[in-house]
Amino acid sequence: MNTKQSKIRAGLLLVLALGSSAALAGQYEDYARVRRVTPEYERINTPRQECRSEYIRGTGRGTERSYGGSIIGGITGAIVGHQVGGGSGKDAATALGAITGAIVGDRMQNSSRFDDDDMREVRRCRNVDNWDRRLAGYRVVYEYAGRQYTALMPNDPGREMRVRVSVDPD
Repeated sequence: MNTKQSKIRAGLLLVLALGSSAALAGQYEDYARVRRVTPEYERINTPRQECRSEYIRGTGRGTERSYGGSIIGGITGAIVGHQVGGGSGKDAATALGAITGAIVGDRMQNSSRFDDDDMREVRRCRNVDNWDRRLAGYRVVYEYAGRQYTALMPNDPGREMRVRVSVDPD
């Protein structure tokens, strides 16, 4: 075969090859060289609740005192004291009974209102920011056909990576 025939044959093969690649939409896969890989992180806030317990004395039911127990206790104490004494001691026994009855009646009625020995738990809570760093992906700088490209990828591709090349007419 002479050189003229081999040139014609090569030209025909080229035309056939170009025609068949156009039918395949002009895409193929190749490998690109990875230049740099940088992990990228994002900050995520997941607020949480922080609680603690405090112990407070007394039940805190109110600050107003009731005087009904003192009055009833004083009257009852005066009646009992008046029964005990005799002569001039009767007046002293009545007065002492009234005072004692008033004190006892007051303590009976108001002791449950302010029980200083009783402790109760109070739970106090507040929301606190909880910032975390999470890996978002890898910023990859790669080179193909003398040009550099950048992409965010879920994994580190290594030293080289597969790329899809598309050739379209201008």
